[in-house]
Amino acid sequence: MKKENMHQSVEVIYEKVDECPLVKSHLSFFQMVYVISGTGFLRINGNAISYQKGNLMLLTPNDHYSFEITTTTEFLLVKLNSEYVREYRSKSIDHMECLLYYATHLSGCILKRKEDEFLVKSISDSLLHAAKNKDIYDEDLITHYVNALIVIAARNIAKIKPSGVKENADKRILEIINYIQANIFLPQKIKVSVIASEFDISDTYLGSYFKNHCGETIQSFISNYKIRLIEHRLSFSDMRINEIAAEFGFSDESHLNKFFKKHNTISLTAYRRSKVFEN
Repeated sequence: MKKENMHQSVEVIYEKVDECPLVKSHLSFFQMVYVISGTGFLRINGNAISYQKGNLMLLTPNDHYSFEITTTTEFLLVKLNSEYVREYRSKSIDHMECLLYYATHLSGCILKRKEDEFLVKSISDSLLHAAKNKDIYDEDLITHYVNALIVIAARNIAKIKPSGVKENADKRILEIINYIQANIFLPQKIKVSVIASEFDISDTYLGSYFKNHCGETIQSFISNYKIRLIEHRLSFSDMRINEIAAEFGFSDESHLNKFFKKHNTISLTAYRRSKVFEN
């Protein structure tokens, strides 16, 4: 597997390909992928997601991915090193890195706001024009365009974060959410007592603190987030149910099925069949 690195804070690359030159790559940075034209599949962290013209996808550090090109595809790749994202500052977004990492375990087009599709296309066109027509202050201009893309990505990702989280939530609640997401496949690390110890607070305070900031209990958040990921596996991956059970730390397929039915009222198999039918 090829490890992809970058040597600048920001890199903008245009590619037109019939087949992906990078197979099973492993990232060490953030990467936004805008599809200018073409169709195919993005395989990321075990999931296969179809892409088409106008899609904006986000890959985060340590993601494993490859592309399967169905029709000739034009990509605009915007690469951002972690330090650049970590130090990003704006008036209303204090913790950009945590927000972008929120999409770590999900994949596919991140654009949830229809209005932003036009903006992303315009920015993409502007980035391509700047790259092809070198002129004075290009670096500053490209940085502004890239920062605009980051903000658009952030506000679309914000649509899928817990609905109760306040826009200007303090840093610690975002760090707790990020910790849960990073360890969602490790049941022992997302016990309330372990999380409380990790952040040096009491179990009781953690419970009330999380509910006050997120509008739901921490146990509910963990279960709902896990359910969303399992639904994603069932909808977009070829993983067997026993493989999904093992990935999420369930003792066996029956244990996973019981957990899933408690939240969805239908079995794992029935859910997967319904998604196949929809597609």
